[in-house]
Amino acid sequence: MESEVFSWSVKLLTTNSRKGNCSGPAKELLSNCCGSASLCIVKKDCGMAQGTTVPKLNFEYWLDKATEWGQATTLESQKDVCRHLPQLQEFLQQIYETLKHMNSILAIQQFPLIGQLLGRLCWNPFVIGYDESQKTLMWCLCCLYSSEPQNPVELKANSWIRSLLCHLLSSSKWESNEAGTNTFISALGCTSADYYSHLVKNMVLSLVAELRGNEFNGLNIQGRVPASRVSEVSLFCLPLITLPDLTPLLETLLLYHGGASQEILSSEFLEAVNEAFLKKKISLSESAVFSLWLRHLPSLEKATLYLLDQLVSIEVNSLEEVACVIKDSLLPQAASHPAVFRIVDEIFKNALLETDGAPEVMTIIQVFTQLFVEAHQNDNKQHKFPLKAYFSHHHQPLAIALLRCPFATHSCQHLKHISEVLKALLEGESISSFADLFEIWFLIARFGEWLDIAAEQLLKASVEPDALLWLLAFYYSPQNENQQRTRTMVEARAVYNQLVMLFSCTILSVEDLEAAIHKADIKQCCTQRLITHLLITFLLFSSGGQMIAQEFISHITGTNDASKEVCSLLIRTAYRINRDGERNQRTVKLL
Repeated sequence: MESEVFSWSVKLLTTNSRKGNCSGPAKELLSNCCGSASLCIVKKDCGMAQGTTVPKLNFEYWLDKATEWGQATTLESQKDVCRHLPQLQEFLQQIYETLKHMNSILAIQQFPLIGQLLGRLCWNPFVIGYDESQKTLMWCLCCLYSSEPQNPVELKANSWIRSLLCHLLSSSKWESNEAGTNTFISALGCTSADYYSHLVKNMVLSLVAELRGNEFNGLNIQGRVPASRVSEVSLFCLPLITLPDLTPLLETLLLYHGGASQEILSSEFLEAVNEAFLKKKISLSESAVFSLWLRHLPSLEKATLYLLDQLVSIEVNSLEEVACVIKDSLLPQAASHPAVFRIVDEIFKNALLETDGAPEVMTIIQVFTQLFVEAHQNDNKQHKFPLKAYFSHHHQPLAIALLRCPFATHSCQHLKHISEVLKALLEGESISSFADLFEIWFLIARFGEWLDIAAEQLLKASVEPDALLWLLAFYYSPQNENQQRTRTMVEARAVYNQLVMLFSCTILSVEDLEAAIHKADIKQCCTQRLITHLLITFLLFSSGGQMIAQEFISHITGTNDASKEVCSLLIRTAYRINRDGERNQRTVKLL
């Protein structure tokens, strides 16, 4: 291999996300895939010179040696390799122990000769045939692999590392006859790179066939492949997970169970596959991803937190964008399994509590719930859980009411029904603590589309307002006792009356609207968010309100919290109108 191929002129910018996988169980991995077949041709008569000392991590010394040895084709070079092998193995182990605590940038900065050294040693049959040198070289290469290459040079470096890994994995099959290997490859009429690529594909096919050998005529014959063997195969995959050719083996492992009572795939493997999937480095079938999350719940938790972090860190201009990201995560589809649903649900609750009910988090939860319900309804499985089974037994009457499609009901009548069911639930004996109250509130909140429809119906339809206002009052002040909620209802009713009077006005000023609100004499701060909800709905759906909407919204969003609340209302309304197919062009344009 040419010397310039080994010269890394670029600093690798990212850290290999699987560095930790090269220790612990990964040692067993490489023992299983290379150790038993390693070439033990140099374990005797090595005649290691006594008293010879070499400075630790002296790259120059060992690079000179590796260059001098070449591929050990002469008797003298072979003898010299034998004399230095134990000391070289100790040196390689020290390299690995150092590299696994570094990122790629620091490694290249401190050891600029490491690429040349490892590359030359990998092609020396005497070096990779000695004891654990082959495994240690693989560990070191995995540490230098850039998980997120930023430029063509890094991509080329990664390709070079993969080719070396393939070479190390396959070298033991050809013993020490490297010259014979080259002759064989030449006779096939392909390059070494092509040969090793085909070798990986064949290896994957062989392992897949072995694991799928349990299936015979559609029946799953359990126990043919020992659990230890399956675990070994999963460990073997660790350094190569992002290779596209490995995908069939990854999916076969994830879908394999074999009848064992305990998990037989290594946790390192499951974590590494989940990480690669979340960062879009690999593509997996839905069934493989669902199986991964069901058999390794920490991966499911990480996927949920990753989705939340992804959504709250981007600038959201529409809920269509949010919905696209959520669908792409596969979590709404996976939540059709009750175990997945409950874990995702619990994480959402904690996120909402830790962010003090941040509007953007609440909106994410609401969109997720809509997508979950759609995915469940589109699931064609013959045996599937009814939707009500995903919610607490005590809250099922409310859940059943909320699960009705808003666009397929007479909204006003159904909203009144929801309000009545909620009141009955709150007055019942099942509410004994704040935690019980929170569970009910969270159930209402995750179906928040009903609340937006309630605010719209209050202003657009001729309805008796008390039931709908009470529903909104509970949502915005769930902890209020009867007296406080009564006061909230009085203030909300006063604002509502003023807005109804102005709703038919085609010409309206900001001052007119401010004066109307001032007449309502709002004194409770807990009523303010409810009033904001009514005001934004008024501005969007009344002729006069649309004329002053931009000016008035700018006026009331003086604080960051108010701005987030209003923004959440606006994008939720736009999303609902688009889903409903409403043709109110003025409202759509304004939104």
